[in-house]
Amino acid sequence: MTSPARQTPRRGKARAALMGLLVVLVAAFSALGVWQIERREWKHALIAAVDSRIHAAPVTAPGPDQWPHISAESDAYRRIRVTGRFLHERETLVRAVSDLGSGYWVVTPLDTGHFTVLVNRGFVPPEQRDMARSEPAGTITLTGLLRMSEPGGGFLRSNDPKASNWYSRDVAAIAAARGIAHPAPYFIDADSTSTLPGGPVGGLTVVRFADNHAVYALTWFAMALLCAYAAWRIVPRNRRSREAFA
Repeated sequence: MTSPARQTPRRGKARAALMGLLVVLVAAFSALGVWQIERREWKHALIAAVDSRIHAAPVTAPGPDQWPHISAESDAYRRIRVTGRFLHERETLVRAVSDLGSGYWVVTPLDTGHFTVLVNRGFVPPEQRDMARSEPAGTITLTGLLRMSEPGGGFLRSNDPKASNWYSRDVAAIAAARGIAHPAPYFIDADSTSTLPGGPVGGLTVVRFADNHAVYALTWFAMALLCAYAAWRIVPRNRRSREAFA
């Protein structure tokens, strides 16, 4: 049977180990809280930048000489204007969920004469998938938002080009499936002015960013405080306890 004298040092070592763990957790949780505050500042700067792009005057769609410099951070949701001719015979229907319900985005290549860019002309419901749609002919000029490619798929499903099942607007994959060489690395969400009676409904882009960083930061700081309180509770309160703790 273990004597109380031998139990005391062991108990002191266990408390010391617990104290060390709690100190580490306080530091870790505090660091996570600070990181979330930094992320919140970054997110707010991003939201402000995107908002300014959306409401700015449209600029000419970036050409091949600008493609290497395009990025989500500097160009996503920029308002652009482009002139060209739609290649309707090469359109692609991509599964979509919009404010009008579930259906499809009508993605059509636009030949500008210098390069080809995919344009999301807008939304059609499932019953209009195989119906004839209003299709602008000849040279047209449209305005929309620059969007970055969405590789892989969406809705927890992968794109299947062979079966023509598309769940995301993957520029490279759609271009390859439709025989479009050297497409622009972005696509365009056409605005509402492109909408024609009996055609896809444009201007349904949803610009929304999750901003829960303040809640996450408070959670991490609360965890740090709880660990600090627990550490304070196990600090020895008398001489005998301090000697055992040591």
